[in-house]
Amino acid sequence: MPPIVRLTLFKIPDAALVQQAVHKYSTLARDALKDGSPYIQLSAGHTLHADPRSKGYTFLARTVFLSEEDMAYYDESCEAHGAIKTLLKGKVEDGPPVVCVMDG
Repeated sequence: MPPIVRLTLFKIPDAALVQQAVHKYSTLARDALKDGSPYIQLSAGHTLHADPRSKGYTFLARTVFLSEEDMAYYDESCEAHGAIKTLLKGKVEDGPPVVCVMDG
């Protein structure tokens, strides 16, 4: 089974908060633990260019998982992901982020 790549687009109007999110995603693969071990293969956060084609999105998170089970754990139980959700809760414009999932 190929790895699962997940891209998540956010509309975060506060540039300082975008930088905090970039930092959180830069350490997520190390900080996120499942059964005491890292389980995310790769994570990164990126500031998007202010371009009309970006449609107001300012931040992109990229995470790579080995299985759908790992991705479900990330969504439902991961403390490190929970900390990111807490950081961004109520600060993202236009509803929930857009999430795209594909084979890697």
